[in-house]
Amino acid sequence: MNAETMRIGIAGINGRVGRLLREEVVAAGATLAGGSTRNGILEPVADAASPICPIFTSVADLAKVCDVVIDFTNASTVCAHARDLAQSGTAWVLGTTGLGEREQDAVDVAARQIPVVQAANFSPGVTLMTRLARQMAAALPGREYDAEILEMHHRQKVDAPSGTALAIGNAVADGRGIMLKDHMEVARSGHTGPRADDAIGFAVLRGGQIVGEHSVIFTSAYEQITLTHRSFDRRIYATGAVRAAQWIGTRGAGLYSMDDVLGLA
Repeated sequence: MNAETMRIGIAGINGRVGRLLREEVVAAGATLAGGSTRNGILEPVADAASPICPIFTSVADLAKVCDVVIDFTNASTVCAHARDLAQSGTAWVLGTTGLGEREQDAVDVAARQIPVVQAANFSPGVTLMTRLARQMAAALPGREYDAEILEMHHRQKVDAPSGTALAIGNAVADGRGIMLKDHMEVARSGHTGPRADDAIGFAVLRGGQIVGEHSVIFTSAYEQITLTHRSFDRRIYATGAVRAAQWIGTRGAGLYSMDDVLGLA
């Protein structure tokens, strides 16, 4: 399978990223095989030349005409999409965040039957930042360097901390050989007491139409190191997701990441 013959479908094609994916699929030389919407209608975009395609009201029907489905929808749809795509044997590029344990289990089960690329952020820059955060955490012990993660997004974002912030937090925890769930501090209010060694703190900001900003900050008594990534346009997520879709076309069943897509794993 090559770029010209790959049939890519877009779940939630009318969404913010879905609209960009329409253009990026065609720009990458792949076939835009279809999309899914709740009402079965493809909404127009500002660019009158934006590509059109068949529209379905379910991912199960969309999967029948695709080799891979790109999915930036909602955590509430993940279990159903995992079932439908696994049953159809269609590859899955999943960028939906805010998943709970039940949804992640469904993704893991699907990945035993189909290839799945799952990422909280499809930006190459964020992928590299996450790897660097892991390396820095391994070199800067928690008893000496406090780790804090700061993120800011547009006011419509429904999950917090963001999936990308959690991915960075998991990278820090992995670098230190600990579990994020045992060391993350999200809400600080009132008399909290002193900061614990190995705590991984999160600060969440929301406002306006900011696409996405993430920083991981390591601070000791003598120095501070900050890694920051800023997204200026959501198109970077669409471009990365299409790259992942083209990469996954020749892979067997399994759960992959953007590290795999970029050849970093």
